[in-house]
Amino acid sequence: MEKPNKAKSSCCSSNTVALEKPIGAKSSCCSSKVEDEGQITDIPLSSSASEGKVVYRVHGMDCPACAVTIEKGLSALNGIRDVTVNYSTAKLKVVGDSGSFDQIENHVQNLGYTLESVEQNQNMRTYNVEGMDCGSCAKSIENHLNTLPSVLNVSVNFSTGKMKIEHDNSVEDIVSEVAKIGYKSSLVSRNSKPTQTSTHKDGKGLITLSGILIALGFIGSYNDVLPLMSNILYAIAILLSGYKPVKSAYYALKSLSLDMNVLMSAAAIGAALIGEWLEGATVVWLFAVGIALQNRSIEKTRNSIRNIMDLAPPEAWVLTGSELVRKPVEEISIGQVIVVKPGDKIPLDGEIIQGISSINQAPITGESIPVDKGMGDTVYAGTINESGSLEIKVTKLVADTTISKIIHLVEEAQEKKAPTQAFVDKFATIYTPIVFVLALVVMILPPILGLGTWGEWFYKGLELLVVACPCALVISTPVAIVSAIGNAAKNGVLIKGGTFLETAGSINAIAFDKTGTLTEGKPKVSEIKALGTSDDELLSVALTLEDYSTHPIAKTIVNYTKDKGIQSKNGQLFKSIVGKGVQATIDGVIHYAGNLKLFEEMNVTLGNVKTTVEEFQRQGKTVVIIGTEQKIMGIIAVSDIIRKTTVTALNGLKQIGINQTVMLTGDNEGTAKMIASEAPIDRYFAELMPEDKVSSIKQLQNEGYKVAMVGDGINDAPALATADLGIAMGGAGTDTAMETADIVLMADNLEKLPHTIKLSRKALQIIKQNIWFSLIVKFIALALIFPGWLTLWIAVLSDTGAAIIVILNALRLLKVKG
Repeated sequence: MEKPNKAKSSCCSSNTVALEKPIGAKSSCCSSKVEDEGQITDIPLSSSASEGKVVYRVHGMDCPACAVTIEKGLSALNGIRDVTVNYSTAKLKVVGDSGSFDQIENHVQNLGYTLESVEQNQNMRTYNVEGMDCGSCAKSIENHLNTLPSVLNVSVNFSTGKMKIEHDNSVEDIVSEVAKIGYKSSLVSRNSKPTQTSTHKDGKGLITLSGILIALGFIGSYNDVLPLMSNILYAIAILLSGYKPVKSAYYALKSLSLDMNVLMSAAAIGAALIGEWLEGATVVWLFAVGIALQNRSIEKTRNSIRNIMDLAPPEAWVLTGSELVRKPVEEISIGQVIVVKPGDKIPLDGEIIQGISSINQAPITGESIPVDKGMGDTVYAGTINESGSLEIKVTKLVADTTISKIIHLVEEAQEKKAPTQAFVDKFATIYTPIVFVLALVVMILPPILGLGTWGEWFYKGLELLVVACPCALVISTPVAIVSAIGNAAKNGVLIKGGTFLETAGSINAIAFDKTGTLTEGKPKVSEIKALGTSDDELLSVALTLEDYSTHPIAKTIVNYTKDKGIQSKNGQLFKSIVGKGVQATIDGVIHYAGNLKLFEEMNVTLGNVKTTVEEFQRQGKTVVIIGTEQKIMGIIAVSDIIRKTTVTALNGLKQIGINQTVMLTGDNEGTAKMIASEAPIDRYFAELMPEDKVSSIKQLQNEGYKVAMVGDGINDAPALATADLGIAMGGAGTDTAMETADIVLMADNLEKLPHTIKLSRKALQIIKQNIWFSLIVKFIALALIFPGWLTLWIAVLSDTGAAIIVILNALRLLKVKG
């Protein structure tokens, strides 16, 4: 096997061989001449004790060809059985002799890349974190935990409410440290389902009591009550509502974080110091109310994924001999037989070995119509058995089921920042300290210059501190993305991250692979033309002739005739005529089934048959002629038919404003023209090789279109990689599609594609609305400070109010209909 001369320069080679199929992987350095493709599958380990599998994350790959370089290099090493590198996920999987694994890391480093072990990292744990209401909360937790020597690495994701942390100390220590900064955390175990966020009744009680105390103090100030009494009530309210944010602020400052707890605490304490007790109490109370409302709203987005996790039942009935035993799904192994009764959810992926039923697959594929399934058919965990009792042989462990992969991919997607979110986060990290410093300058400089009293400018500085909190702005993008991804997942569509959601929203042209995408991908009998005999007689002879052939066209005719209930005749002396057809003796006469060339060579009188055959061929159909040496009995035409959902989906795309729908096919012009006429396709490119499909995508891009490519997730890898967005369909049955595509349509049809584009555009629209609204509110608040029209409590109300409005606006995405 050829070894690369250079570690990375090969990625720009003009004859790159792309064994990995990185759907949607984007890199300008990659050549269009990608010649081959492969797929990533989980290889079952050998029973040999010396064989095993290791998984790494690869750092430094900048295009799909880099993955090929690593694959080729490692495949050449002794003891390595199989190597798969997924450019999109940066994962490297190696199967081989355990003793050969030592050489992997050095070899990959020599190629110019670095490795991080994925499965061997035993100290990495995942926790649920409750109480975060914006990205700065997550950053404060990260900064605090990073100050601990026992913490090696920590990543907190505000959107999912998850914390991934590598630590040497106990779980209790981590929970305690998170509690110090004001949040509640719990370890997520493999067998446990995420807990719903607690209602924090004590917190609500304190907020209510604080509100009552503030109201009593305010009323007392207008009813001849001593100001001291009112101030005491305000001070108690500050202590009750402000204890938690002040405590969080202390640890945030200790870890050099400047989050909203710091800003609000400083504003409240500052107000009390200058004697504005009512202002201080109102600030902390409004802040506490706002946080409670934000948490409640954000939980709705997080629950969209938790609901998916609850789809599969935790236990199953296992058939042991003649007895049924109820077991947790974690204890069930591959090959065991489970029984699912009518109306129950299927607990694990498997194959039906007994029974017939109608299966509601909506939780996985988004398809609203149940699918009839029987012996030999695949069923998925989380789907619903609607009618008959089923015996199912388990084919995947609970951690490897389709629903488990969906959950994992959706959570990964939520953790990936979209370009807009990354920009907003960067803006917020600059904006907050600038306004904080500006607040300090406002407090000190004008009084020194004699432009007003210390109290007056100190108050304006406190207002600036509150305005410095960028909560609504930071929250504007991630909540919208999480809501959209959650909605899509419930409708059978996996969007792999905010980047792809944003890209989908800007798509205006979609290219489709023909076979298996627009069409069924399975040939079917489309025309029967009997000449001088009945259709049934023609089909009976055809069945007799073709039943012994293994050719796909022959199988299509056999299946069609059997479905029609046609009986075969008594045939003898079967013989295959290579490249032309078959023959057999029926009732003492030799009959033939074959192509036009076969009958022309036998000098059979064809009459108008030749014209009919040529017309069918122009329509892209394969023709089988049935007859004897004396006469033609009839013609059977076979073709790949368009899917029932294709026309509906394409019309739906037109309605939402997709400017160009394009078909790419390797078939002849006649077939392409026929399919394009049946479906509302604007353009088609026929007789294409894989590299020609890449050229077609590039042509559309050069014409100014933002192009998505839709395929089956296995073929057409080069074109899918070249497009701005790679969309794979049929993900429920294709691990490769789920692992590598930018967007996966879980159902094996295009029905959900218009919803995906519509949802993405709606998400982009809401993100823009949220960002502009957040900025406008901030600028208005800033403008009102210096004329003296803004008060502290109005500043707090504008910040928390804006955040709540932004969240509620994003929640609309959960209700976009599929």
